[in-house]
Parts: sequence; C-alpha cells; structure tokens
Amino acid sequence: MSIKENKALINRTYEKINQGDLNAFFELCAPEYIEHLTDRDMSLKQSIEFEASFFAQFPDINITINDMVAEGDKVAMLVTWRAANKDSGKKVEMTNANIFKIAKGRIVEAWNVTDIRLAQQLGAVPKQ
Repeated sequence: MSIKENKALINRTYEKINQGDLNAFFELCAPEYIEHLTDRDMSLKQSIEFEASFFAQFPDINITINDMVAEGDKVAMLVTWRAANKDSGKKVEMTNANIFKIAKGRIVEAWNVTDIRLAQQLGAVPKQ
C-alpha cells in the first residue's frame, strides 16, 4: 500500500472508533498483531480484551488526531483522547503517541505511548 493509503486506513479506523465501533480497528489487524505498551507487549487477543475493558470504562470516548506522518510501512500519530469515566463521571483527557506498521493492508504492529495525565486525573498516580 502507498503512504497515502496507509494514512487513509488509519484515519478511517479512528473515525469508526469515534462512532463507537472499536471492532473496526481489530478487523484491520493481522492475526500476528502485536501491541507494544510502555510496560508490556500484547497479542491481538490480549489487546482486544484490554481495549474492550478500557472502552467499557470510557464509553463516550472521542479521539482527535493532532498530527499524522507516514513513511514506508509506518504511520505515526499524536492523538488526544477525551471521555468521561463511566463510574465516577469524571472527565479525562490524555495524549497518546502511536506508531502503526502496516503490511498487505493490515495492521501488524503498534506502539502506544500514553501520557500519564489520565492516571493522575483519576487519582491513581499523584500529580507532581
């Protein structure tokens, strides 16, 4: 796929997520998909379970793409997530840097670096 096609693929995915269709992302992932978080790697199955749990806590999530660049088989993005926590109603905002590797029209690998302000806003990590 071309760089333009790779960027369009990721854009469409985020549009679907903002419409509440989390499965749209996973339908574009290859079976061998690996997601790299700051503290661990997850398989496709583990990522599906993790994200389902996360989105259940933040059902009104909206993701804004702040910046997107692509080269070769990778698309890098800076995004802002905004949502209200289902249990507390507390509104949260966090920034993520994501890199997606695409092969044959499928996402095969992702790197996800999350801003810890989400945990701070929920009181899980103290503000400094």
